[in-house]
Amino acid sequence: MAKANIQAKALTDETAAREAMEAVLWPHGPNCPHCGSVEKLGKVEGKSARPGLYYCGNCKKQFTVTVGSIFERSKVPLAKWWHAVHLMASSKKGVSAHQLHRMLGVSYQTAWFMEHRIREAMREGGLLPPLGGEGEIVEADETYYGDLPKGAQSKTKSRGKPRSKNRQGFGNKRAILSLVERGGEVRSFHIPAARLEHVAEIVRDNIAKESRLHTDESKLYHKVGQEFAAHETVKHSDDEYVRYRPGYIITSNTVEGYFSIFKRGMSGVYQKCDEKHLHRYLAEFDFRYNNRIALGVDDAERTARIIRGAAGKRLMYRRPDEGREALY
Repeated sequence: MAKANIQAKALTDETAAREAMEAVLWPHGPNCPHCGSVEKLGKVEGKSARPGLYYCGNCKKQFTVTVGSIFERSKVPLAKWWHAVHLMASSKKGVSAHQLHRMLGVSYQTAWFMEHRIREAMREGGLLPPLGGEGEIVEADETYYGDLPKGAQSKTKSRGKPRSKNRQGFGNKRAILSLVERGGEVRSFHIPAARLEHVAEIVRDNIAKESRLHTDESKLYHKVGQEFAAHETVKHSDDEYVRYRPGYIITSNTVEGYFSIFKRGMSGVYQKCDEKHLHRYLAEFDFRYNNRIALGVDDAERTARIIRGAAGKRLMYRRPDEGREALY
């Protein structure tokens, strides 16, 4: 409750927003983002000093809590940043940039860029531990969202036969693969195509070999499924969606439920997404699923985790150098 009250003040008061951000990013006191020092740090006082400015006696540089994060050099007040983060953290299917620009009183372009920065904070980075484990079940399935650009669309099927002009099928759709540990987390990937070489590599690298793998009858999983403790399937073509076994059920309904949330959000809220940004939208929906109420994470904690994830990430509108990621 205390965390929720602190965040409520941060939504409207700039000083409270800065102090709340310092409490999340600096739980043990300030540290210099330039040299990493936690010593010889002092707050810069004076009428001309901007609020929250610190000085590092080691590297002789000044900094605030926003330096080295997605909030660095943003002209948007921190209170509005808190508001935007809270809205994206607490909305199950997301918040459109148009809605955000109306609620915060910023331009649509600013709201759009803010949302992409927040998605970058939601994204998990680095080497992640495998899903599942001994006695655990991981479901795997692929889905499709949006059309590929016309120049990238294939005119032939995988076996070389020409595609029908009226029925293009899934071959010209953007392919997405998701892995869900039952009762746990999801991990989604935008893959070039739903082909064996792409799917098998991701499944092999992201699921512990001691896990039980549950899929539909797709041939994509037949060979790689042999590498796990068990590979059990349901046959959707025969209207089979659940098969019962002593102590557990065989199904892929969990991952398909995640796809339902993702597609409802993309179609009903965001409506349009360029392929180059699809991985960020997947990161957004993955984050909310992995930090849901069922796992003991409420809106306040989810918001704090996004703020915590903002550290060490910079997303520029255009790339000023080769060391930073950019939207264009």
